Amino acid sequence: MKPLFLSFFFWFSPTPEQLHPIHISVTEINYSEKDKSLQATMRMFIDDTELAVRGLKKNPDLDILEPKGATTHQLVEEYVRLHFKVWVDGKPMKMNFLAVEKEDLSFLCYIEVPNVKKAKTVRVQNDCIMETHEDQSNLVHITYQAPVKSSRLTRNKPDETFTFTKK
Repeated sequence: MKPLFLSFFFWFSPTPEQLHPIHISVTEINYSEKDKSLQATMRMFIDDTELAVRGLKKNPDLDILEPKGATTHQLVEEYVRLHFKVWVDGKPMKMNFLAVEKEDLSFLCYIEVPNVKKAKTVRVQNDCIMETHEDQSNLVHITYQAPVKSSRLTRNKPDETFTFTKK
C-alpha cells in the first residue's frame, strides 16, 4: 500500500508553477520627508528569484536559501541591483540594498534611495524575473506627495516614469 500512496502523493504534489501560476512581484515605494529618501519594499516569489539567480550565475543546482560560497543576501542583492533602477528628474540614483528576508513563499527586499530632496519625476525600471518568465508582471506603487500612483511593468514595458506636481 505504501508504494501506491507515495506514487499518488508525488503524482498529485503541486509543482512550484501550480503553487503560484501567476508570475508577479510587487514593489512599494514611499517618500520619507524626514529622511529625504525613497524607501522601497520589493516582494518576489522565492522560487522565481532562485530560477533567475541560477540563470545569472549559470548554476542550475544553486539553492538560494542555502547557497555555497555566498549568502542569500549577496545573491539577491546582486540580482536586484542588475534589474531594479531608479532615476529622479532624469538622474540615476544610488541605491542602498538594506536587507532581504524570507516570508512564506516570498523574499522581501528593503531598498533605500537616499538624497531625494524633491522630485518632479521618478522613473522606475524593474525587469526582475522577466528573463525567466515571459508573463512576469512587476507592479510598482509609489507614494510621493499623495495619491499613490501605480504601474504594471512587463517585458514589453519594463519601466515607468511617474510625474508629480506641487500641491
